[in-house]
Amino acid sequence: MKISVVGAGNVGGTLAQRIVESGLGEVVLVDIAGEIARGKSLDLADARSILKYSSSITGATDYKKISGSDIVVVTAGLARQPGMTREDLLKKNSGITKQIVSEIVKYAKDSILIIVTNPLDILTNLALKASGFDKKRVMGMGGVLDSSRFENLIAEELSISPECVQALVIGAHGQDMIPLPRYSNVSGISIEELLPSEKIKELIEKTVKRGAEIVSCLGKGSAYYAPSAAAFSMVKAIIRDEKKIIPACVSLNGEYGLADVCIGVPARLGREGIEEVIELKLTEAEKKQLQTAAKEIKTASANLS
Repeated sequence: MKISVVGAGNVGGTLAQRIVESGLGEVVLVDIAGEIARGKSLDLADARSILKYSSSITGATDYKKISGSDIVVVTAGLARQPGMTREDLLKKNSGITKQIVSEIVKYAKDSILIIVTNPLDILTNLALKASGFDKKRVMGMGGVLDSSRFENLIAEELSISPECVQALVIGAHGQDMIPLPRYSNVSGISIEELLPSEKIKELIEKTVKRGAEIVSCLGKGSAYYAPSAAAFSMVKAIIRDEKKIIPACVSLNGEYGLADVCIGVPARLGREGIEEVIELKLTEAEKKQLQTAAKEIKTASANLS
């Protein structure tokens, strides 16, 4: 299998590392900024004999190298800075994304497209429309990352292994995310039985603010270890046809009463991309939150036209 990663920054470079070390397939790392992609690919290749893997990795500035890709992951764009919202990034990163998508259509028209660049939901909408791809072949990464952050915070609070925790976050990737305690459990036991409501509320607030907290700590740039791990889990689910149900930013066509919008909900991922959108039973409050987030995404997406 051939997986191309566009953007050789922290997220893209770390994602490329995870993919080649796992042996999922051939990797092409593309970045138009100088020789950074080539440099990182050479460095990763030099580690192969030490770590005992044989997957090939190529770095390039030329999009022709992505030809024949099974999956293209887009991580390129400006990183979020302290005090900057995801929406502040939109004007700059939308132009970058449009250009990248045009190259993907030109050289990898049969690929599955995964968007990681922020603001993720809006740019996933943009990529879907700009590419003209079937909606099953275009998705965004956000929900996997947000859910993993919620899971980690729950595990820390209960002093248990994160492997025991399964949590779910839907909605937009950002301040409009919707952590769902009712669908979150520890080895099958609802967290609502294990934690008081006030503590759950506190963990939800921490989850929503986690990305901004990391940006503030780093001073320059944003998170990349967990985002790259989240994108890797999606790539792996597709390449290995895992039929795995994970929260992802997908295009809705009537599900949840929404249409013509990409937003985070559970979906089954396999070799064909998005093989099924899972429709949860939401409370009226949760439905309203999801509808509000969807409206904001659609408004921002329309303003890009």
